[in-house]
Amino acid sequence: MTFDSHQGLTAVQKIISITGHHLAQHEPLGEAPSQIIVYDYAWIAAELYAAEQLATYAQKNSGSLETALAGLFTAELIGHLSEKVSYHFQAWGLDEKQLRETIWEPSLTKKIEEILSPKNYSRIAKLIHEKGNGGTYGLNSQHEMFRQTFKKFAEEKVMPIAEKVHRQDLLIPQEIIDGLKELGCFGLSIPQKYGGFQDDTQTDNTGMVVVTEELSRGSLGIAGSLITRPEILSKALLKGGTEEQKQKWLPLLASGEKMAAVAVTEPDFGSDVAGIKVTATRKDQNGKKGWVINGVKTWCTFAGYADSLMVLCRTDPDKKLKHKGLSLFIAEKPRFDGHSFSHDQPNGGGHVEGKAIATIGYRGMHSYEVSFQDYWVPEENLIGGETGLGNGFYLQMEGFSGGRLQTAARALGVMQAAFEKALQYANERKVFGKAIFDYPINQAKLARMAALIQAARQATYHTSRLMDEGKGDSPKGQMEASLVKFYTSKISEWVTREALQIHGGYGYAEEYAVSRYFLDARVFSIFEGAEEVLALKVIAPALLKQYL
Repeated sequence: MTFDSHQGLTAVQKIISITGHHLAQHEPLGEAPSQIIVYDYAWIAAELYAAEQLATYAQKNSGSLETALAGLFTAELIGHLSEKVSYHFQAWGLDEKQLRETIWEPSLTKKIEEILSPKNYSRIAKLIHEKGNGGTYGLNSQHEMFRQTFKKFAEEKVMPIAEKVHRQDLLIPQEIIDGLKELGCFGLSIPQKYGGFQDDTQTDNTGMVVVTEELSRGSLGIAGSLITRPEILSKALLKGGTEEQKQKWLPLLASGEKMAAVAVTEPDFGSDVAGIKVTATRKDQNGKKGWVINGVKTWCTFAGYADSLMVLCRTDPDKKLKHKGLSLFIAEKPRFDGHSFSHDQPNGGGHVEGKAIATIGYRGMHSYEVSFQDYWVPEENLIGGETGLGNGFYLQMEGFSGGRLQTAARALGVMQAAFEKALQYANERKVFGKAIFDYPINQAKLARMAALIQAARQATYHTSRLMDEGKGDSPKGQMEASLVKFYTSKISEWVTREALQIHGGYGYAEEYAVSRYFLDARVFSIFEGAEEVLALKVIAPALLKQYL
């Protein structure tokens, strides 16, 4: 069954352009009721981005399965867009004539009907069954070597203990941390001149993405997220740290000698970072210049075990400055096991304490609420020194752009694990005398899972390559990192949900890993930027700016 994905994508691109002009001229972003339309617009744009990368990939790697997945994904995109605009023409700035000339064009709709037929879903599922996978990765030899190395580590070291850690809410076993140190995992985004794995002249976000994906396939909580926090702190240091700070901290992070956590979110301020209240005030301590931190941070993952906390603080009390009055610090503390910690610095250096927040999933690292009381940090731990004063928001955004890309990779790993388990179970489980794979409804589920994962994977890889080319610093680059995080996070919930559903009652049992995948997937749309904030405050404004 032949279908030119690019024909369908061109039709969607025209609608996106027409609506983009309309929203940019007529809708006040972030205000009701336009929030609903703008969110949907951002979502369709995210689907379109993924579809474009999958279509390009299928064209370069013209295997029968890749071509079929690209066609299916594009057809579903057009179907989703049609649902969004039907009976909402005015809100989208469209009329029926424009739709009939684009996504409702008769020859295109006939082809879409064929692609979305039960017969085609079954055909794709049988291709998946024949190949034993949901499509190729398209990596170069170096990145494929990365993938195989960390896939082996995940299967041999992580998977055997993942369920125990999840069910008992334990801390990551030390042997996992030590094993990843030996593999150089913590230095993937740090240049070689600072003790890392990355080439001094060429960044390699793609390598980081591939490694994160495979570790997350093993377990999100005890492997896939371990390098996220060092990644965020390293990117902030590379972007704005002094040379002395880079020389000191980057080798320690790369080797795993120092373990990092990130303290940005506050109980009343999550995605609204500009409103944070935790303060840092200058204070000399025993003849040394420094700062004291006061206030409460929350959702500080790994803050107990970590000995280095990247803390975003308000250093200028002028509320009119908003994010321009924020600075980044590295606060040091001892390592603690368990679900709580408390530490008094010697010589009146203040107090820090934390308590883990009980969560339904994403276990192994523990996420803490952390309270600082006159907690002293030396002057040299202000990232960027005097130049960094008031620039903390921008430095942490540099870190989070990498973190959001990494979150997309984490979602990919969890989805891939869920898909593999679902495919295996569907082939093994028999109901009413035949394998449940043979039922068309399950074939449709598996075909769609494969299409979603492959589209998300190619979109994530494409974005990582853009960052490798130095295009990640721009607003467009940061938007695309947010866009793939937004997209992969949301679809991971559907993929893991359907994988659990294929398992039936066993999927709801803790002894089957799909229940863990389902719980872990739910966190992606919340952390590293809630999906609504990414859609309304990051993605849509960047997309619509071109139409002003």
